[in-house]
This record gives sequence, structure tokens and C-alpha cells, in this order.
Amino acid sequence: MPDMLVKLYELPPVEPRCAQLAAAGVTVRRALAPERHIVVDWVRQTFGAHWASECETSFSHHPVSCFLATAEGRCLGFACYEATCRDFFGPMGVAEEARRRGLGQALLLACLHAMRAEGYGYAIIGGAGPTEFYRRVAGAMPIEGSQPGIYRGMLR
Repeated sequence: MPDMLVKLYELPPVEPRCAQLAAAGVTVRRALAPERHIVVDWVRQTFGAHWASECETSFSHHPVSCFLATAEGRCLGFACYEATCRDFFGPMGVAEEARRRGLGQALLLACLHAMRAEGYGYAIIGGAGPTEFYRRVAGAMPIEGSQPGIYRGMLR
């Protein structure tokens, strides 16, 4: 999976997607520090230990660099940035039963807009899995020669 590059100065707005989800009872928001244990445990159970480690790191930033999609007191999805490297987006995951409702789009754009607000002009999506999704939603472009990138030699 290649890394991808996103122009943060040409992002589509996130507000319409968040408003549509809010009308359906889903809130997309920045995580709060006291939720760390709940969110990290959910990520570990749903997506595995590697993503849980990255998610946990995002809670050490101020502001927290993790966004959540929640409904009825439950986590449905998460997205992080600056978890493994500065200026990197990811990981991101949506619970299987909540997919195809636009949560991933809203979480991705919420993080990317936050990165832009923090002064970045570009973002890197590390080891981008669904490359077509990232291209369609955020205009991401593959970075040639970026595979395996920063994850080379990672313990598994």
C-alpha cells in the first residue's frame, strides 16, 4: 500500500457531511482526553493492537489528534493524525455495521481540516489501504516509491 499526498488547501468542506450525519443521530467530534481508555480499548478490540498503539499516541497531543463518530453513547469510528509521524494521517476505522453511511468521509475530512488549521499545507496518508476512497474524498495522490515507507521493518 503506497503513501498518498493530500493538498490541504483544496479540501471539500466537512460541515455538510457532519450535518447529514447529525440528522441521523451520529456526532463527529474531536476525542476528549478522559475517553482515552474507552477509545483505545475499542480500537484494539475492533481493529487490533497496532492501530490501538497509534490511537493511544494521538491522545498525548494537545489538542487530541483523534476524531470520533459516536451515536447513542457508542463509538462507531475513529480517525487519527500525527500518531506515527508528524503530518501523517491515520489510522482510521469504522465499525463494520456502521460502514457505507459517510462516517469515514466525515472522519477523514475532520482530521485533514484540523491539520490545515494547525498550519500544514499538505498531509501524508501512510500506507493508504483504500486508495480510491482517499482519491475520491480528498483528492489524494499516490506517492511514487513510498511502499513500504515508514513502516519498513516494523515488528508484527
